[in-house]
Amino acid sequence: MDAMKKIDLKLIIIGALGVGKTSLLHQYVHKTFYEDYQTTLGASILSKVIMIDNTTLKLQIWDTGGQERFRSIISTFYKGSDGCILAFDVTNRDSFHALDIWRGDILQKVVPMEQVFPMVVLGNKIDLDDREVSQEKALDWCKEKDIPYFEVSAKNDINVEQAFELLARQALAQVSGWGGQCPTWVSFLWVSWESWPEQWKEH
Repeated sequence: MDAMKKIDLKLIIIGALGVGKTSLLHQYVHKTFYEDYQTTLGASILSKVIMIDNTTLKLQIWDTGGQERFRSIISTFYKGSDGCILAFDVTNRDSFHALDIWRGDILQKVVPMEQVFPMVVLGNKIDLDDREVSQEKALDWCKEKDIPYFEVSAKNDINVEQAFELLARQALAQVSGWGGQCPTWVSFLWVSWESWPEQWKEH
């Protein structure tokens, strides 16, 4: 694609209340840890311009609230999404179990049955000690659903940029007519950044 052409992509972050969706977004866009915790009501939007494979992408990233009682309202923000981040808190087992509901909700609302929808899962707060969801359990769930998984920390900026960039690549592939099928190497991105071979990190 022509690097002079800018492609707009709408990405959305969903997941249970308190998993750190707002912190993840601020870490990615502003490179700061968002400590002033306030519950997101409805949705807020931040933008970021990046370059991938000689293509300029303007990402419009929607941060949604995670309150159960507002899910029907939140789902109205799904329309027009090109990709989705499913986030959970590795120290909160319930937030992990809620992934099935959130995934099912967005697939039901925005995705035609024949279409592959770009999606990644982020297990946030790996900087904390009181972990309740093992990496193995999260990986098993993601492999079953064929979704890339990243262990992340919004506080310590671990794997956040890598996760957002992969989702952007998937979304770009979708709008570029690859049929939602990303290159084969995507299927190997099941492990955390620290455990990748050094030669992978150089690319």
